[in-house]
Amino acid sequence: MARPRSDSPLLFEIAEKPDFSIERRALASGEWPVAGLDEAGRGPLAGPVVAAAVILDPDRIPDGLDDSKRLTALQRDQLFDNILATALAVSLSSIAASGIDRINILRASLEAMRRALAGLSVTPRLALADGRDVPPGLCCPGRALVKGDQRSQSIAAASIVAKVTRDRMMERCGLADQRYGFEAHMGYATERHREAIVLHGPIARWHRVSFAPFKEGIQESVQAVFPSPAE
Repeated sequence: MARPRSDSPLLFEIAEKPDFSIERRALASGEWPVAGLDEAGRGPLAGPVVAAAVILDPDRIPDGLDDSKRLTALQRDQLFDNILATALAVSLSSIAASGIDRINILRASLEAMRRALAGLSVTPRLALADGRDVPPGLCCPGRALVKGDQRSQSIAAASIVAKVTRDRMMERCGLADQRYGFEAHMGYATERHREAIVLHGPIARWHRVSFAPFKEGIQESVQAVFPSPAE
């Protein structure tokens, strides 16, 4: 006997790729321009958190917009150029590791998004923010969208701009100090990065010393990377 089909909709119906439907509904209701907000770099041990705000031109939306994590580096670079060439407005903001240590990563991410929105050359009427939280102090009404970079093309565009910008910043850090390999791991807690931290210690204002393994103590980091041999 076939199982009856449920009449209940899914809690979060996420399309295969983001579209412009949320923005078009806002446009129809007079809430335009709409800005997408997203950030890159919440999880790494080093480097800034970078946020972007993007207002797309409804008539010139780049093909292939998606969550930046689902794109290759080449696709992100190409879309980055297309977004900057076609969007009505783009703005970026970043908060360094020292700022993250001072106010914590969640607050730093939300503050970076607020600053990015405030820096737009076109005043938005609505902001769509990726995640569960609307950044406080926005210059317009805001709406949080869980997995927003997979639902809204405006947020997807912001995720690409933020990701490409942060990666390029970390590549420059790798050129400035070649001991840590920032250009390879972008500051994330890879084995190579953790080993470099043990050997050379953290870099002031580059590493987030409020994050593990720093707050756990360097000795625990040494044991994690170079465990003692079994007796």
